[in-house]
Amino acid sequence: MTKNKEQDELNKDFLKWLEEDDPFGLNEEIKIIIFKCLDCGKEDEVPEYVVEEFHFDLKENEELGVVCSFCNGTMRRARKDPSE
Repeated sequence: MTKNKEQDELNKDFLKWLEEDDPFGLNEEIKIIIFKCLDCGKEDEVPEYVVEEFHFDLKENEELGVVCSFCNGTMRRARKDPSE
């Protein structure tokens, strides 16, 4: 087998492994959290994994605040039920 043909076979095997096993989680569904701006009322979607990164610095019962990409106001997690 020539060197190029060997490399092609290795590449095919590697790509097959990636498709079957999904070692990097590329095929996982990304959960989205909706945030709503307290100032302008616009909503924005933030991936859950991004929100989780900031939970380590929060105190008990403290809510994560995100900067609104529309008006630079404060966004909070949107609630389906106003009593939440």
